[in-house]
Amino acid sequence: MKSQITDKQFKGISRRELLKLTPLLALGAFAIPALQKPLLKAGLGFSDWASAKMFRTGHLATTFADSELTPFAKFPINGYDVADPGVDFDKWNLTVAGTVQKPGDYTLAQIQTLPKFNQNTRHVCVEGWDVIGNFGGVHLSDFLKMVGADTTARFVYVECADDYYETLDMETALHPQTMLCYEMYGQPLTREHGAPLRLTIPTKVGYKQAKYLTDLKVTNVLQRVGYWEDQGYSYFYGL
Repeated sequence: MKSQITDKQFKGISRRELLKLTPLLALGAFAIPALQKPLLKAGLGFSDWASAKMFRTGHLATTFADSELTPFAKFPINGYDVADPGVDFDKWNLTVAGTVQKPGDYTLAQIQTLPKFNQNTRHVCVEGWDVIGNFGGVHLSDFLKMVGADTTARFVYVECADDYYETLDMETALHPQTMLCYEMYGQPLTREHGAPLRLTIPTKVGYKQAKYLTDLKVTNVLQRVGYWEDQGYSYFYGL
């Protein structure tokens, strides 16, 4: 006599078998050139969404003792275009715009009136290397408060003297370790490392930490996201 399988049992078997086949189906889809780019984009978008959901503003990146610092001379220098865009320090200012109460140009001296802090944190590059550095500056959250930023806005967008640009989600911008950095190893930031002002964000990968800052905008709308993100890299990329 033939064994009888009910519809319910058949559907249960089908679901289990389908779950087993899902990875194979995904691999098969990647083998189709026309599907590769949309699948990768969807996967990256999901990863960024999940990472943002797991981000905790109060969770701190690891800090290190001075004895663990990478020597300054061995701290790699990464430039996306030119090693030094030739910023005129005497004329430099940070232009602030967007949803802020006090838009305008801010000098380095004005930024330095905010409470200074130092941290020894790890800098992680997407190329695969990492180092531990000493950074000094001010909390980005303090500067946003200084300019009367609307911290319910979604983004803090920055532009740089070397034409680089980058975006932070507001939660990252307000993180207590996110810094407007103007010193490394107790000395003024060098040109190669982004003088006179750069971002230091130990909860993010290196390309989020823009150098040579010239403009900062608080906004809910982006025309572009980031130099690398607009070429397909992760937007969130938390560590």
